[in-house]
Amino acid sequence: MTFHDRTDAGKQLAEKLSTYRSRDDAIVLGLPRGGVPVAFAVAEELGLPVDTFVVRKVGVPGHEELAMGAVASGEVVVKNDEVIEKLGIPDHVFDEVARRETDEINRREEMYRGHRSPLPLDGRVAIIVDDGLATGATMRAAVRAVKQRGPQEIVAAAPVATPETVAQLEQLADRVQVLPYLEANSTDIYL
Repeated sequence: MTFHDRTDAGKQLAEKLSTYRSRDDAIVLGLPRGGVPVAFAVAEELGLPVDTFVVRKVGVPGHEELAMGAVASGEVVVKNDEVIEKLGIPDHVFDEVARRETDEINRREEMYRGHRSPLPLDGRVAIIVDDGLATGATMRAAVRAVKQRGPQEIVAAAPVATPETVAQLEQLADRVQVLPYLEANSTDIYL
């Protein structure tokens, strides 16, 4: 199983989420940047509304792709204690990077929405979509932040993910959906 692009990945992921097709109580939330085109394809295939949900990785200084945590709208902070402890990252370093990323979240929300409010999630099924899950810190932050907005169910979805991340997310989300073949065999978990 391969993908031509993120749109194709979203269409394949939508097949696994078909139980939500055309439901008036469901919404798809795309995590910028890579998750947005996947989410738009999922939403289009399922006939659901779509919105963005801004979450930022808190990267290790000098190795920004390595997540020591993540932040999300609503001042949610998720720490990757394993990375922080292994690298001996002091609290003040984490806090400074998290503050910068929170400022970026505020800037991006203004850019994406202007003065438009986020779509309501109260009592709805929130399907949070990203393009791939490595450490899962970004998705964990998104799930925790979305929980604060009162959905009835949270689905964490991505075309590809590591088995460890899926197991962690199963503790937070009501459902985790990845494409099984890629979950077990992918060496490149980002599209």
